[in-house]
Amino acid sequence: MPNAQLVYEQLLTAFKEIALLQSCQTILGWDQRTYMPAKGVGLRSRQMALLAGMLHAKITAPDIGSRLNTLKASDLASGANPESAANIRELAYSYDKLVKLPREWVEEFTRIKAMAQTVWVEARKTNDFALFLPHLKTIIDFKRQYADMIGYDDDPYDALLDDFEPGATYKEIGQVFAAFRDELVALAAQIAASTVRPDGSILTRDYPVEVQEKFGKEAAAAIGFDFDGGRLDQTTHPFCSTLGPGDVRITTRFYPRFFPAAFFGIIHESGHGIYNQGLPEEHYGTPLGSSVSLGIHESQSRMWENMVGRSRTAWRHFFPRAKAYFPQALTGVSEDDFYFAINEVKPSLIRVEADEVTYNLHIILRFELEHALAVGQLKAEEVPAAWNEKFRALLGISPSTDTEGCLQDIHWSGGMIGYFPTYALGNLYAAQLFAQAGSEIPGLEAGFSEGNFAPLRQWLTEKIYRLGKRYRAAELVKVVTGKPLSHEPLIRYLRGKFGRLYRL
Repeated sequence: MPNAQLVYEQLLTAFKEIALLQSCQTILGWDQRTYMPAKGVGLRSRQMALLAGMLHAKITAPDIGSRLNTLKASDLASGANPESAANIRELAYSYDKLVKLPREWVEEFTRIKAMAQTVWVEARKTNDFALFLPHLKTIIDFKRQYADMIGYDDDPYDALLDDFEPGATYKEIGQVFAAFRDELVALAAQIAASTVRPDGSILTRDYPVEVQEKFGKEAAAAIGFDFDGGRLDQTTHPFCSTLGPGDVRITTRFYPRFFPAAFFGIIHESGHGIYNQGLPEEHYGTPLGSSVSLGIHESQSRMWENMVGRSRTAWRHFFPRAKAYFPQALTGVSEDDFYFAINEVKPSLIRVEADEVTYNLHIILRFELEHALAVGQLKAEEVPAAWNEKFRALLGISPSTDTEGCLQDIHWSGGMIGYFPTYALGNLYAAQLFAQAGSEIPGLEAGFSEGNFAPLRQWLTEKIYRLGKRYRAAELVKVVTGKPLSHEPLIRYLRGKFGRLYRL
């Protein structure tokens, strides 16, 4: 019988080396979405395909499988050793899926996605869905192949969803969404009927881009994003890339006459970045040094963006700085007026600019559409019409262009079908976790008014970041809050905040 501890150490060494190779892949992806010239896409797609094939070969090598089999039968995989058990559980879970995929398939799909993302940028810019359509068809075909190769019990979409929220299923997510969909629609209707309205024009005045960037970086640093271990750049669709310890990169997009897009985009991506910067460096390359799931990751970005970043107490701290940065735009504007403006509830076309009440309706729309695509109930060429129809049914408005509609998000061009539900799950996780933090940290929100965001960051570091993947998402929420995931904390938070604003 091999020495289990030695085998375990060899396995971790192998995956820490794999993580270094993955970081090379990550920086190529970051560069493609920030600075790479358009004509570089052909070379970049081949570079990405080569790296993907190398990584796949390393991760699915026979010696990796042999070591995992040895460890699964050892005491290191038992509850008596929770840290090693978590690493073995998660590495085996990933291995068992990836070993089913041929290397050639992985390389080709990686090349296809790299090409599709560049085409998507152009299609979005020119409002040309037909340009992107062939690429979308190919991606959907590959994702269906993926589901068949990976396997599933009830629904092909489950295999896709599992990559982002391990263990989740279409049926379960659908039930969760159904539990609060009607309440969101009802709350939005109540707000629409209110006679109280903010002055949204405050946010569409002249906000110079270079000044927005300075203020955004100041705010990101205030909540805890470490710019000595990170940077901010511009892109078409904001994202956060983590190369590893000491190198976390966030992005945003600026509009000179619309303040919220860049500022709250920066805070949102900083939430992702703070999570990644808080992961234990000593476990880099292993599950214990990795985030739990995309849903938990989104809970951090949504919590910092909305529950902190759009809170009244945070703007008691930030508003004087905003007036100093934008004296012309904010002359004569009160803190109350500004706070109400950044929290206006109004059906909008763009997901990343949606208010907290209607945001989840954007997610439900995408969840339903991509499931229909995955199971063959919807053809790719039918997406624009289906999108507009569902948008009208859920939000009462409809986009006049595909750029404002089905082309607005990068996810499908990157093969990330199954990702969208994690945004709504993130809101649910965020509300429950934030409520728990408030019950355990005296004066938590009052501290925001003084620029004191450290207690929340420290609480999240202890309760979530430092644990890596010790727990799956559902179990983590139960461990931290003492209760299973529920939509009630989110509905309670939304009704409280917007009930006060709109005097419901």
